[in-house]
Amino acid sequence: MEGLKNIIKGIVISIVCTFVFLFVFSLILTYTNVSETFIAPVIIVVTAISIFIGSSIGNFNMRKNGLLNGAIIGGVYLLLIYMLSGMMSHNFSLNIQSIIIIISGIVCGMFGGVIGVNKG
Repeated sequence: MEGLKNIIKGIVISIVCTFVFLFVFSLILTYTNVSETFIAPVIIVVTAISIFIGSSIGNFNMRKNGLLNGAIIGGVYLLLIYMLSGMMSHNFSLNIQSIIIIISGIVCGMFGGVIGVNKG
């Protein structure tokens, strides 16, 4: 039960980090001359960093299975994001950018999980 609570905690932290980072990026886009061509790479980086942070914090009190729990946090986070995207966008589809985000998200979750377990 403790493991599930930590996984949910990691997912929530990842989502909050994503909102904060994307809000900051939206302010940068609004008030500077940064090109909109940076949106896709920034989303990939923000997603990966958010999952890494959430996975690290979510696994902080765990003593084992950081790799697995981190992958679960990354996978569930991305599943939630893509389910929301599918509901909001009628022309939603998986493309190469989506696959890159999924792979990087799960890998960053795994790394974050290992670091969280070893730091806790």
